[in-house]
Amino acid sequence: MTYVIAQPCVDLKDKACIEECPVDCIYEGQRALYIHPDECVDCGACEPVCPVEAIFYEDDTPEEWKDYYKANVEFFDELGSPGGASKLGLIERDHPFIAALPPQNQ
Repeated sequence: MTYVIAQPCVDLKDKACIEECPVDCIYEGQRALYIHPDECVDCGACEPVCPVEAIFYEDDTPEEWKDYYKANVEFFDELGSPGGASKLGLIERDHPFIAALPPQNQ
């Protein structure tokens, strides 16, 4: 199980969750943030600090945002497990599902 970042974060990327994450497992894509499913320790520190309530425990993700779990997991297919987001910085891509979305939060 892991946490998932859903639609309210797309094109917003507040990053309060990054500062709160004790294991540095929240990575920044072009349009969204992604939680690495293998690096996340399920502590939940990120969830309450998200100003747009975009972070959900996997099983608690609202039905209309269930596809974001797959996008969060598959974002790391090429990347693997780098062992921390801070050393990578901005990753100049997004999962195709996120990249195909119309502009959000405008």
